[in-house]
Parts: sequence; structure tokens; C-alpha cells
Amino acid sequence: MTVLVIAASLITQLVLVFQGTNVLVEDGEEAPSTAMRVANFFSFFTVQSNILLGVGAAILAARPAADGRAFRVLRIAGLIGIAVTGVVYVTLLRDVVDLEGAAALTNVGFHYLAPLLGVIGWLLFGPWRRLDVRIVVLSLIWPVAWLVYTLIRGEATDFYPYPFIDVTEHGYGRVLLNAAGITVVFLTVGWLFLLGDRRLGNRAGSHPADDLPRAR
Repeated sequence: MTVLVIAASLITQLVLVFQGTNVLVEDGEEAPSTAMRVANFFSFFTVQSNILLGVGAAILAARPAADGRAFRVLRIAGLIGIAVTGVVYVTLLRDVVDLEGAAALTNVGFHYLAPLLGVIGWLLFGPWRRLDVRIVVLSLIWPVAWLVYTLIRGEATDFYPYPFIDVTEHGYGRVLLNAAGITVVFLTVGWLFLLGDRRLGNRAGSHPADDLPRAR
């Protein structure tokens, strides 16, 4: 279900992007080129977190016993990313956009259904006992890289996917302060997943020695 929701949302929104529908530009501004719209679309943390979650879920659907360090990092990066996406959207961004029709449906898929399905699916089915501090830290390299990429690209294109990291509007000082606040959210969510991974694994009768040595 998670893979289907994400795939449907991505495909539908990509069609809208190619059509130039619901482009997030200020009133009176000229819509960017198709290539720029596509690049902007894939620059959203929301889109990237949905893709990572979808890829991890698809791998598990095809191979339930999938494991290894790279897979563990991919899986938890998608879960942490999608959880933060849901939290940040509901608390900071829900009232920023006004979407209709298919775009409103994809918005629900990206920001509500995918986070709920991803987290609930992990709580119910795992796999658990796959995390340690190193895996979680490695998974957080991607959000940091995304922020650096976004700020560098923003300087070149004047496009910032979210208002709280818009340097043009707020300046670097405020943006870095906002980023620090979001970092706290990431660390908190990562810690919760790590804690949940251990407790759920213990309840299921799994032990660290069963899984961790295989993470190569």
C-alpha cells in the first residue's frame, strides 16, 4: 500500500509538473521552464523522502529478508525523513499552499498518507533490531547534504522549496537558526526510531546478535 500511494502521488504530480499546473510561483511571476520545474520538483525534501521510503518498502515487499548496512541506512533514512516531513508539514506548512484537484490529492499522499503508512507499517511489521547509533547517524547525512544542496542551488536559481529556508526572505542567520531547529526534530525522531527498534525487537523475541553482525 505504501509503495502504491507514493508511486501514484509521484506520477500524478510529475504529470502536473510537465503540464505546468499548480507551479509554486508567486502571483505575477512567469512559470519556469519544464526542465527547471522538474528539477525544482525533485529538490523538495518531501519528494526525496517519499522516494526513499517507497524504495525501501518496495525492496521489503520483494525480499522480506533484505538486510545489510546500505539497506538499513536507506530504510531508516526514508522512515526518519517521511516522519519529519509529516511533522513539519502539519506544524509549519499546511496553510502555506492552496491546492485543488489532483494536486490536492497528491499533497495528501505525500504529506499525510505516506508518513502514516510508513510509520505504522514499520511499527506493525518492522523489520526491527536493525538499528544502532551508527546506522542512524549515517542516515542523517542525506538531510545535511540536502540542506547544503538547497542553499547552493538557491543562490544560483533563487528557488527555495520551503519558506523557512528562503535566504532571500530571511537571510542566512535566520535560515541557519531554522535549520538548527529542524535538526533537533531529526535527532529526536531518529532517537525515537532507535528506541522503538530495540523495544519492538525485544517484544518480538529478536535479539541483537541475530541481525547486527550481518550488516556489512
